[in-house]
Amino acid sequence: MFPKRQGIIVWLHSLKHSRHLRKFGNIHYVSKRLKYAVLYCDMEQVDEVMKKLASLPFVKRVEPSYRPFLKLEFESKKGEKEKDSPYPLGYSAE
Repeated sequence: MFPKRQGIIVWLHSLKHSRHLRKFGNIHYVSKRLKYAVLYCDMEQVDEVMKKLASLPFVKRVEPSYRPFLKLEFESKKGEKEKDSPYPLGYSAE
C-alpha cells in the first residue's frame, strides 16, 4: 500500500540551498546549527538520489539512514529462568 521509504542525511555548506532538495524527496528536518537536512525517498531510488545529491556543489556529504535495516523488536533483560522462579527477585531457595 505505502512504498518503503528510507532517510538520507545531506550535509550542506550553506542552508540557503536547502530548498533545492525538495525535488529529490520529502524534507523531514533541517538543522540550522549543524547545517544538515534529512529527506525521505523510496528505497528503490536511494542509490540514484544519493549520487545526484553528492554531485551538487553545495553538498558536503551524503549518508543513508540505516533505520530500515535495524531490528526494532527488543527482548527483555531478564532471562527465562528468572521469570519462572516462584521466589521474588533477589531471593533464592537456599
